[in-house]
Parts: sequence; structure tokens; C-alpha cells
Amino acid sequence: MSNVLVVSADPQGSAVWWANRVGENRLPFDFTQAHDDPDGIAKLRQLGAHVHVVANQKGGVGKTTTTVNLAAVVHDALGNLNGDGYRHVFVDTPGNLEHAGILQDCLKVADDVIVPLPPEPLTFDAAARTIEKAIEPRGVPYKVVINAWDPRDGRTDLEETQAFALAKGWPLAQAVIRRYKLHTRASAEGTVVTQYPRNRVALEAREDFYRLALELGYGGAG
Repeated sequence: MSNVLVVSADPQGSAVWWANRVGENRLPFDFTQAHDDPDGIAKLRQLGAHVHVVANQKGGVGKTTTTVNLAAVVHDALGNLNGDGYRHVFVDTPGNLEHAGILQDCLKVADDVIVPLPPEPLTFDAAARTIEKAIEPRGVPYKVVINAWDPRDGRTDLEETQAFALAKGWPLAQAVIRRYKLHTRASAEGTVVTQYPRNRVALEAREDFYRLALELGYGGAG
């Protein structure tokens, strides 16, 4: 039994497909699907774990990649618990308004929310809608994480995205998840970030998630 559980609450099933590609015996965390099980989502509170919901009502912004890879590095940091139960639960949520009810069910049990935000202006409105219409009314703590920034494009897009988030008054993570082909290929190749090849690029890709987990306080029971 892992100390970490990943829950797919997205009917699109990206996390399910990814988990199946990795294979049950190689997944570093436990995994379950709950997009059609509101009672199961509600029961997450009974696990005694910290529930982290990854949300943005737009597809393709990196919710599943963030969910799966944060779970992987947290498991790596904590190791197996030998039956002591879960400490952290990561929930992947729908990326559209059609399933807003599922997101609300997830927010009811959330201890905090992670909002991935790529440095692309077309994603800003969806992030704002998610935060202002869904997250903030519930008073759940949240952090915006700039995701899929390509350093080869220079810092302009990154800095403009940071400025937009700060102008909105959103709490912004200092850790930035850079764009790597390793991340975009990982689901098809059946790997998570802690299983990448041991080379310089893979190390840099892993370190982004380790830094984010540390900043968010996910390296222990808190």
C-alpha cells in the first residue's frame, strides 16, 4: 500500500489511461476512478489524508500531468507506510464546464487546490472562471502553478503570466513546471516523473515537481 492515492474524477479518463499504460505493478501510488461516484468522492474525507484537488475548467492545461507527477514525487519522498493509511490524496478533475458538478463535489472535500496555468493568454479566462466562480466562493486555499513554460521561448511569456496572476491577487507558486518532451511523452510511454531515464534533462524535469511539492508542504504529513 502506498502512502499516496490518486483519484480520477474526470470523465475524460486521462489519468485512467495513463495509469493503465504504466501498469498496476509499476504505479508508485494507489489509484482509483470516481467520476461517476459522488459518494466515493465524499468518503475521501474519511481517509484521514490531506486531499489536494487539481482544477482548471479547461482541457489541455496539464491537470493530469500535475496530478500524477506530484503524487509520484510525494510517494518517493515518503515511501511506503506498511498499512498506516494514506497521507495524501491527489484528485484530477474535469477540464470543462459540462461537469462542473463533479468539480464541486471534489472541492467539498479539498484541503487545498492546485490550479495549473500555462503561459498562454487563451488559458487565462478559464483559470479566472475556475478560481472566481468555483474555488474562492468555497474558501478553499489554493495555489496557481505556472505550467508548461518553455525556457527556449524566453522569459516574456512567463513574466506576463506571473504579472497577470499577481494582478488578480492570486497566490502564485514560486516553483514553475517547465515544458519537456519527457512530460508530453510520459503517458504514452507508461512512465511517471520518478521513472524517467537518469540523465540531465530528466533530472531537471523531476526537480520541478520536487520543488513544487516541497513548496506546497507535501513532503510530510502536512
